[in-house]
Amino acid sequence: MSKALFLDRDGTLILDKHYLADPAGVELIPGVADALRRARALGYRLFVLTNQSGISRGLYTMDDVHRCNARMEELLGLPGPVFDDICIAPEGPDDPQLYRKPSPRYVLETIARRQLDPRHCWMIGDREGDMTTGRSANIRVAAVCTGKHTAADWAQLALPEVSVFPSLRELVATLD
Repeated sequence: MSKALFLDRDGTLILDKHYLADPAGVELIPGVADALRRARALGYRLFVLTNQSGISRGLYTMDDVHRCNARMEELLGLPGPVFDDICIAPEGPDDPQLYRKPSPRYVLETIARRQLDPRHCWMIGDREGDMTTGRSANIRVAAVCTGKHTAADWAQLALPEVSVFPSLRELVATLD
């Protein structure tokens, strides 16, 4: 059985630029490429789970998201494919929910399909929905302070099962 990191995109891997549709706007969060390189060297498989409600809202298309993801991978500069899979949840908050976080469906399906060991899987993100996704899938959860919340915000949320790190780089440094 393998181990894996399930990663939010906006605010975790790239700067969160509300409804990003233009690949020219993709900016990596400092240290992300090194963190992903180290995680892969440690044997972690990498999966992205990203909510993209701008699709259902008609603000951009699935092709726009694919172009932004391709630009992210290009900027990472790692041997490809960087990610084992990327799940794009196009649903809006009022749409029937399939893969939109906090749904654990993608994580659970991926664990089963890829024969991952849930005890060695993490959901990593910058929002409460990311944490709920991981908890609902019964995997470890970790918050990074590179997106929506600061460390002080996470402390006020008082979620004791959530490990909080300044960034993905600091989190990956603790993995074995």
